[in-house]
Amino acid sequence: MRLTPRSSRDEIVGVEEFGGETVLKARVRALPEAGRANAALTKLIASWLKLPASTVAVAQGAKSRLKQVEIEGDAERLVSLVEARLAALSG
Repeated sequence: MRLTPRSSRDEIVGVEEFGGETVLKARVRALPEAGRANAALTKLIASWLKLPASTVAVAQGAKSRLKQVEIEGDAERLVSLVEARLAALSG
Protein backbone atom coordinates (compact mmCIF):
# COMPACT_ATOMS: atom_id res chain seq x y z
CA MET A 1 0.00 0.00 0.00
CA ARG A 2 1.08 3.54 -0.62
CA LEU A 3 -0.58 5.99 1.75
CA THR A 4 -0.96 9.72 1.31
CA PRO A 5 -1.99 11.44 4.54
CA ARG A 6 -3.49 14.96 4.82
CA SER A 7 -5.73 14.40 1.81
CA SER A 8 -9.05 16.11 1.22
CA ARG A 9 -10.89 12.81 1.72
CA ASP A 10 -10.45 9.17 2.66
CA GLU A 11 -10.38 6.95 -0.42
CA ILE A 12 -8.80 4.00 -2.17
CA VAL A 13 -7.52 5.51 -5.41
CA GLY A 14 -6.41 2.43 -7.33
CA VAL A 15 -3.21 0.65 -8.26
CA GLU A 16 0.10 2.23 -9.26
CA GLU A 17 3.74 1.35 -9.82
CA PHE A 18 5.94 2.51 -6.96
CA GLY A 19 9.56 1.54 -6.38
CA GLY A 20 9.36 -1.23 -8.96
CA GLU A 21 6.30 -2.83 -7.35
CA THR A 22 2.58 -2.65 -7.97
CA VAL A 23 0.87 -1.16 -4.94
CA LEU A 24 -2.62 -0.16 -3.88
CA LYS A 25 -2.83 3.61 -3.43
CA ALA A 26 -4.89 5.18 -0.64
CA ARG A 27 -5.49 8.67 0.72
CA VAL A 28 -6.65 9.64 4.20
CA ARG A 29 -7.49 12.97 5.83
CA ALA A 30 -5.67 12.10 9.05
CA LEU A 31 -2.30 13.57 9.92
CA PRO A 32 0.70 11.23 10.13
CA GLU A 33 0.99 11.77 13.89
CA ALA A 34 0.62 9.29 16.75
CA GLY A 35 -0.59 6.55 14.39
CA ARG A 36 -3.65 8.52 13.24
CA ALA A 37 -3.02 7.99 9.53
CA ASN A 38 -2.43 4.26 10.05
CA ALA A 39 -5.66 3.97 12.06
CA ALA A 40 -7.53 5.82 9.32
CA LEU A 41 -6.01 3.50 6.72
CA THR A 42 -7.06 0.31 8.52
CA LYS A 43 -10.58 1.71 8.97
CA LEU A 44 -10.70 2.69 5.28
CA ILE A 45 -9.56 -0.73 4.07
CA ALA A 46 -12.03 -2.52 6.34
CA SER A 47 -14.85 -0.32 5.08
CA TRP A 48 -13.74 -0.71 1.43
CA LEU A 49 -13.76 -4.50 1.75
CA LYS A 50 -16.83 -4.54 4.03
CA LEU A 51 -14.91 -6.36 6.77
CA PRO A 52 -14.69 -5.77 10.53
CA ALA A 53 -12.00 -3.21 11.36
CA SER A 54 -10.48 -5.67 13.82
CA THR A 55 -9.38 -7.89 10.89
CA VAL A 56 -7.14 -5.22 9.32
CA ALA A 57 -3.76 -4.04 10.66
CA VAL A 58 -0.63 -2.30 9.40
CA ALA A 59 1.98 -5.07 9.51
CA GLN A 60 4.99 -3.08 8.26
CA GLY A 61 5.78 0.52 7.47
CA ALA A 62 4.09 2.24 10.41
CA LYS A 63 6.24 5.34 9.85
CA SER A 64 6.50 5.13 6.07
CA ARG A 65 4.20 5.96 3.17
CA LEU A 66 4.78 2.45 1.84
CA LYS A 67 3.01 -0.09 4.06
CA GLN A 68 2.18 -3.76 4.23
CA VAL A 69 -1.31 -4.41 5.51
CA GLU A 70 -2.41 -7.68 7.07
CA ILE A 71 -6.01 -8.79 6.71
CA GLU A 72 -7.27 -11.77 8.67
CA GLY A 73 -9.49 -14.24 6.89
CA ASP A 74 -9.66 -16.80 4.12
CA ALA A 75 -6.99 -15.87 1.55
CA GLU A 76 -9.03 -16.92 -1.50
CA ARG A 77 -12.06 -14.96 -0.33
CA LEU A 78 -9.93 -11.89 0.39
CA VAL A 79 -8.27 -12.02 -3.04
CA SER A 80 -11.72 -12.20 -4.63
CA LEU A 81 -12.92 -9.22 -2.57
CA VAL A 82 -9.90 -7.11 -3.51
CA GLU A 83 -10.18 -8.03 -7.19
CA ALA A 84 -13.88 -7.16 -7.23
CA ARG A 85 -13.32 -3.82 -5.51
CA LEU A 86 -10.45 -2.94 -7.89
CA ALA A 87 -12.61 -3.83 -10.88
CA ALA A 88 -15.29 -1.49 -9.54
CA LEU A 89 -12.71 1.31 -9.25
CA SER A 90 -11.56 0.98 -12.83
CA GLY A 91 -15.04 1.13 -13.99
